[in-house]
Amino acid sequence: MIAPIALTCGEPAGIGPELALKAWQVLRGKVPFFLIADPGHMAALPGNVPLATITDPAEAIEAGRRALPLLAHAFPAANRPGQPDPENAASVIAVIDRAVSLVQSGAASAICTGPIHKKALQDGAGFAFPGHTEYLAHLGGVARSVMMLAAPGLRVVPVTIHIPLSEVPIRLTEALLEDTIRITARALASDFGLAAPRLAIAGLNPHAGEGGAMGLEEISLIAPLIERLKGEGLHLSGPHSADTMFHAEARSQYDAAICMYHDQALIPLKTLDFHGGTNITLGLPFIRTSPDHGTALDIAGKGRANPSSLIAALKQAATMAERRAP
Repeated sequence: MIAPIALTCGEPAGIGPELALKAWQVLRGKVPFFLIADPGHMAALPGNVPLATITDPAEAIEAGRRALPLLAHAFPAANRPGQPDPENAASVIAVIDRAVSLVQSGAASAICTGPIHKKALQDGAGFAFPGHTEYLAHLGGVARSVMMLAAPGLRVVPVTIHIPLSEVPIRLTEALLEDTIRITARALASDFGLAAPRLAIAGLNPHAGEGGAMGLEEISLIAPLIERLKGEGLHLSGPHSADTMFHAEARSQYDAAICMYHDQALIPLKTLDFHGGTNITLGLPFIRTSPDHGTALDIAGKGRANPSSLIAALKQAATMAERRAP
C-alpha cells in the first residue's frame, strides 16, 4: 500500500477544512490520507465526524478506518468561517511547507492542497507568489511547473494562467509554449500511463487566426513550433480553433488540450464537470493535486460545500502515487 496522502487545510476560514471532513466520510478505508490542520479549528466545525490526532503519517492508515487522521499544526488565531485572519496567514504557508517536507521524505506519497486565499496570504504574510502552483515549484526546486485541470473525458493545460487577457499575446512565447508542451507530454507518459500522449494545441485567436485575417500568432509562432516538435516524434495537432475543440467527437481525438490562456481552458472543463474537476501540478518532483475551486468564503461553515472535487483530487493523487510506486 502507498504511504498516505498529505492534505493541507488551506485557508481555515474557507471551505477546505469542512470538505476534508466530508471527503473522509466517503473515502474512509479506500484512500489513505491525513489532514494537516489546527485541532481547535476542526473541533469547532459543525458535524459529528470523529477526529484522530496522529503524530506520524504512518499512523494515518489504521486511524483512518475509524476517524479522520489529523496531524496537528497550531495556528495563532481562532477560526471564524468566512473571515480570514491575517494572524493565520503564515501558518497556512507553513502547513504547505510541512506537507512538502513529508512527501520529500517519503512519509507521504503525495500532496493534496486545500484552497488558499491569496489576498489573505499577501496581506498577512507578504506571500510573493501568484498561487499554489508557483510556490510549489519554488519548494520543489524547479524553474517552472504546469497546471493541468482534469475531469472524466477532458484534460486541459493553460499556457498562461492568472494574468490579464491583454497581456497574453505578450507573455505567449515560443519558449513558454514549448516548455508547456514538453512538461505535459512527459507527465502524461509517467503519471497517466500514456506511452504516446496526443496533444491538441489551441490557437490564440478566433478561428485560429483564420489564415492571418484575425491574428498572426498561429502562423508566426504556434504552427511552426508544432511542426518542429512533431519532427521529434511528439504527437501534436493544431493549431485548432478553440470553439471546435471541446465537443465529444473532438475530445476523443486527443489526451490533453494545450490552451493559450486561462479561460480558454477552464470554461470547457467547468462546463462539462463543474463539481468534479481536479487541479494537477505537472513538472514537480512530487505529486500534487487539489480541488478545482477556491475558498468559497460566502458559504464557509454553513455545511453546503460540495466535496466532489476534493474527493476526485484525493483519488487522483492516490492513482498517481500507485503508478509511481516501485
